Amino acid sequence: MLCRNPSDYVRETKKDIVPVQRNYDPDLHPFQVAREYTRAMNAVKMERIFARPFICSLDGHRDSVQCLTKHSTQLSLLLSGSCDGEIKLWNVAQRTCQATIPAHDGFVRDICVIPDGTAFYSIGNDKLIKRWSMDNYDAPAMTIVGKHVFTSIDHHYKNSQYATSGENVSLWDEQRAQPLQSFKWGADSHAKVKFNPIETTVLASCAADRSIILYDTRQSVPLRKITLQMNSSSLAWNPLEAFVFTTANEDFNLYSFDIRYLQRPFNIHKDHVAAVIDIDYSPTGKEFVSGSYDKTVRIFAADKGHSRDIYHTKRMQHISCVQWTADNKYVISGSDEMCLRLWKAKASEKLGVIRDREAETLEYNDALKEKFAHFPKIKRIARQRNLPKHVYHAKREHKTIQESQKRHEANARANSKPGSVPFVSERSKVILKEEE
Repeated sequence: MLCRNPSDYVRETKKDIVPVQRNYDPDLHPFQVAREYTRAMNAVKMERIFARPFICSLDGHRDSVQCLTKHSTQLSLLLSGSCDGEIKLWNVAQRTCQATIPAHDGFVRDICVIPDGTAFYSIGNDKLIKRWSMDNYDAPAMTIVGKHVFTSIDHHYKNSQYATSGENVSLWDEQRAQPLQSFKWGADSHAKVKFNPIETTVLASCAADRSIILYDTRQSVPLRKITLQMNSSSLAWNPLEAFVFTTANEDFNLYSFDIRYLQRPFNIHKDHVAAVIDIDYSPTGKEFVSGSYDKTVRIFAADKGHSRDIYHTKRMQHISCVQWTADNKYVISGSDEMCLRLWKAKASEKLGVIRDREAETLEYNDALKEKFAHFPKIKRIARQRNLPKHVYHAKREHKTIQESQKRHEANARANSKPGSVPFVSERSKVILKEEE
């Protein structure tokens, strides 16, 4: 006896899609893989056609942009400091400058917003720490005169403490004009200091003696110290993995470390052809953005060794600061030619409202691209990027140098006593020494 349920083939309303019965038996669809391959090829070609990452430029600074930070509670607010001592407050959604504050004499070195978003701190070459209210920009709410020039500042994620770096790393309280404690371990200056967003009592700094130092605010002395081959200019903690941080190094690479095992980095991120200046993680912790002296912005997957995308323009000069917005959709960069630039985190992503059927199509295309990602033609199209001429030639030169070094090492091993020239992995060469 045949029995049919009307709900399987009858629409409930006129606006519904007509239900269609399909048999997914692969024997009935011998050309399914060929069709999917063609769709994946079309999807990856369309992705490259619509890859237009640049959105807008925020102009207004009269000198090079030195620092950049996003607001802790308001998604559209952004603060930037320049080399002429000005701080500008930007509304990214409206692409306008809301306020201009003459904050310091000389460079504005760094800015940080307190967790509740009602105020922010700034430091400059004038040895001053200034607290500004978000309601009144006419005068600072508090000014602290330091004994040395401060290079960076970062606020604790939960309580009223903040840390500064300079000749030493100092821990401050919002209600006091003197530091609660200061940390020093050999280095005469520190370039960057950052609090851990999860283990909030832990912080790390990049020192001028090529070292990275870890601290715990509950102790009076630093925890660990590792010395690298070259200086690190910045670092960023992974917002979802408490033990992981990544450093931007002057040897053109970025290094990801696990603080439980500091003998070697667990990943080396390559592709830049000049010193890496700044780094910031996405809120998901799966990707990070880096800005370099080679005038490019690159986006890396946290577990990959090479960048998935490169952003550049003809006018953009040396990158000094980068930020990833809290909604995981945009990347912001500041550079030497006095501009902030807003980029899409995914170059081909459509902005604006996306309907349900369109979203389903995009998900289907992403699944197809992932399924056929290792097919040669699709892989070549997905990886293709147009590089600036100076980056292209520098990359070829670095490749030649690395091949020459490997060849020299192989020749030395072949013409030496067995075992006298050991194999040393590239990750093990990064760390010179570790101290506790």
